[in-house]
Amino acid sequence: MSSVNRRAFVAYLLVCVVWGSTFLGIRVAVESLPPFLMAGVRFLSAGSILAVIVWWRGLPWPDGVRGVAHVALCGVLLFLLGNGLVVWSLQFVPSGITSVYVVSVSIWAAVLDAVVPGGTARISRRIAAGLAMGILGSLLLVGATPAELLHADWRGPVALLIGSAGWALGTVLMKRRPSPASPFANATIQMIAGGLALTAAGLLLGESTRVALQTRGVVAFTYLVFVGSLVGFGSYAYALHHMSATALGTYAYVNPVVAVLLGRLFLGEPISRRMLAAMALMIGGAILVQFGDRLARSAAANARVPEQA
Repeated sequence: MSSVNRRAFVAYLLVCVVWGSTFLGIRVAVESLPPFLMAGVRFLSAGSILAVIVWWRGLPWPDGVRGVAHVALCGVLLFLLGNGLVVWSLQFVPSGITSVYVVSVSIWAAVLDAVVPGGTARISRRIAAGLAMGILGSLLLVGATPAELLHADWRGPVALLIGSAGWALGTVLMKRRPSPASPFANATIQMIAGGLALTAAGLLLGESTRVALQTRGVVAFTYLVFVGSLVGFGSYAYALHHMSATALGTYAYVNPVVAVLLGRLFLGEPISRRMLAAMALMIGGAILVQFGDRLARSAAANARVPEQA
């Protein structure tokens, strides 16, 4: 394994563990801090700190206005839609269950990689089956019977599904137009653009009147800025620069395990059989998507190899 591959793998592991822990941090933070403003200030703070580091180290920035605009657009998708809706949903959904929904990021990434122009992926039967398993797992988390589904609070689940699709779309678009900049410079622009969009959304929703500083919330917010954002997203940006979007999307398999265990340990969140069954369905679907994607790519590569006489 080359040194670049080793660093990318370490970055990938950090994403798996750190982002698994952020569900607990967000759940605690939104007890006293409004969701969109909290997330916006979080990413503006982390992006500003990272900008100083990028400037101090003299790392390259994206090329021209169009390059910056593309990275910023991806940042808005990643943070306003992706992270923002996840944070908002944690007002209604436990952290462990939220993390299970986010497993669908890897499924959405494979589907969008096939339908967004500019890629080579195709929707195979395995990907379709994986998507169906993910949808069934999502429904099972909401309720096991038609009556439960009918009377369930759909605000969190719907927000989580849209947020997962938004994060996947930002990831796929980022791979469509690779930036020659340092991955940390890209992360800086994405966090600042996403942070501005989140802050604007919070102000428009009147969240400025709902800020109530408490020790637990401030500690959780600080953790989210320095560990969840700087370490987590910096690692994600570096890994994305050196790995495929589909391969990197497998971090979502590990996040729920970390989140469920931490939610149980620190918040006493229940772990039910239905939750475990839904997790098995969604993770199984995501793994099927990854396996199907690899088979499709391998078959396409073999088809391009000329036969020897």
